[in-house]
Amino acid sequence: MTLDQLRIFVAVAEHGHMTKAAELLGISQSAASAAIRALESQHGVRLFNRVGRNIELAQTGHRFLPEAKAVLERAAAAHNVLEHVSQTITGSLSISASQTIASYWLPRRLASFHEAYPAVRLSVTIGNTRQVETNVLDGRADFGLVEGRTESDILRRATVDEDRPMLVVAGSHPELPMTPAGNLDIRSLRWII
Repeated sequence: MTLDQLRIFVAVAEHGHMTKAAELLGISQSAASAAIRALESQHGVRLFNRVGRNIELAQTGHRFLPEAKAVLERAAAAHNVLEHVSQTITGSLSISASQTIASYWLPRRLASFHEAYPAVRLSVTIGNTRQVETNVLDGRADFGLVEGRTESDILRRATVDEDRPMLVVAGSHPELPMTPAGNLDIRSLRWII
């Protein structure tokens, strides 16, 4: 059984006519008939009942049709995988990131990137904002990720995400002071740094 035989079988089954199916597939009517006869004789079954100039699915053909379609769908999926692999993006990407970003924000994004582009080699260096800026300026990193301000005038900056800092206190801590607008009044808190 070949994929071509399955394609011809499905086309004939869906159109109920050998000549129409052959035309749609770009083959001769005799080639389509020969493929159906070969499929039937290889397995000792009758897939179609011939009714005058038309044909209709036999009981075995009805049972076989969903399986044939499933095989063709899987073959198409396999073909797509090979097409995708042949167009694989390769190379390397060097990232410099501040410690907080590298520890908390970056890992799951790196994992997602690696899943989407497994042939790209990733390298990450970790440092403070100044070190990240220097790595990008010196060409040791393709790009940098920082949460602090940078000083260089020749670097382009873009916001890629925002962070929501949270204040966490013990359950026994007294009620936190609020502003009249209903926000936390951090200026009135005692800070020990």
